Amino acid sequence: MRIITGKARGCRLKTPKGEATRPTADRIKESLFNILGRRVEEACVLDLFAGTGALGLEALSRGAASALFVDERTTPLIEENAAKTRLSARAEIVRGDALRVLARLGALGRSFDLIFCDPPYQRGFWEKALSSVDREGLLAPDGCMIVEHGTDEEELPALKELRCVREESYGKTTRLRFFVRTAKG
Repeated sequence: MRIITGKARGCRLKTPKGEATRPTADRIKESLFNILGRRVEEACVLDLFAGTGALGLEALSRGAASALFVDERTTPLIEENAAKTRLSARAEIVRGDALRVLARLGALGRSFDLIFCDPPYQRGFWEKALSSVDREGLLAPDGCMIVEHGTDEEELPALKELRCVREESYGKTTRLRFFVRTAKG
């Protein structure tokens, strides 16, 4: 696993031992960032269920202004990878349950231009996180939330402000969904 492009291009990231964390494959990450294009530049990023921090660190390497990483177990690993890539100055790392952190961020009035959500598959976490982002108003008006989940996880929760604008499948196991805020008018 490595940073694909930008200031930290080619830097290899440390990954945890075992199968508790499933990092996003480099080919999926490359496709994701090709889709996002210049939208990453100067973005305020939230990386939920951050694992190794690969998505948020890739965004920082490509010019994002800041990234908030949230994970319950891997914060020391994220800190190590942020230091290794020399991107620590723009990284904020929070250890905690992602759903509880989302509620705190909403109470603080925070919003993000890009939100990456890559939880463990088959546990209902992505649906709960998506609903929470929708309810708390955490996605900036021109922002995009990208959710990675299993291809067999079809059900979308009821959403008030967010809508799915794009879906991409990768092999038999992985799907990305892109959400934006609906226009108020």
